[in-house]
Amino acid sequence: MIEFDLQKRLVSRHGELAFSAAATIRAGERVALFGPSGAGKTTLLRMLAGLTRPDSGRLVVGDEVWFDAARGIDLPPQRRRIGLVFQDYALFPHLTVRGNLAFAARTPARVDELLALMGLEALANRKPDTLSGGQKQRVALARALAWEPALLLLDEPLSALDPALRSRLQQELLRVHEALKLTTVLVSHDLAEVFRLASRVIRLEDGVVTGDATPAELFLTRQAAGRFRLAGEVLAIRDEDVLQIASLLVGGEIVDVVLDDDEAAQLRVGQRVTVAAKAFSPLVFPAGD
Repeated sequence: MIEFDLQKRLVSRHGELAFSAAATIRAGERVALFGPSGAGKTTLLRMLAGLTRPDSGRLVVGDEVWFDAARGIDLPPQRRRIGLVFQDYALFPHLTVRGNLAFAARTPARVDELLALMGLEALANRKPDTLSGGQKQRVALARALAWEPALLLLDEPLSALDPALRSRLQQELLRVHEALKLTTVLVSHDLAEVFRLASRVIRLEDGVVTGDATPAELFLTRQAAGRFRLAGEVLAIRDEDVLQIASLLVGGEIVDVVLDDDEAAQLRVGQRVTVAAKAFSPLVFPAGD
């Protein structure tokens, strides 16, 4: 069980931000932190890791207090049982794959176990600059697991990969999560990835939690019969003849919506919006057909 209630004053591109987030994460959950850029997702991940110090609050993992401002407790990252994977992998370039894992593992047996688990045995003696992006990501994940962490933290680890490789590694993450019974917190901007990897989503906006539910409950809430809602962001608003068109980013895809004058007057570029529509008999077919 992980419980946190953390606060911090931040300076963002939009000015000063009062970050405040609280939640309880059960052992074995796969939690995604989702929201627009600057919402505080990575800040929260860094607070859990001990890389950013909150101004106030408390963080408890199991029966161990990792942070308590009132009591002056702030465990350094090396004393927290975390595995952390960054977007840029952060591998040691002068070490082999085995050497990168051995740096974090307690025993050689743990290194051998992870090489086998992640399918890296054939790459054990190669250095990072000879590996593909997908191979580097698997090494970074294996090194994070070498600590035998109580909490696995992933900061958009797959965003730099092409869609096909990202899909394969998402499946790999799910397999490893189940095999090792991990508790995982993932930062992602990709709705498809959130639906695939997360059993629960904590949505952050302007430094505060605005939603906490399963992906389906948060993004596909149904109102009346046949009505659905999706979260989106306004990319552009333009005039075309007598019409006004809003281009929205919805689930990683750009969707154009016709607006009336009243709707257009309420919207601005960068604004978060809800897209709702009736769907009595939608057509669903594989992409490319």
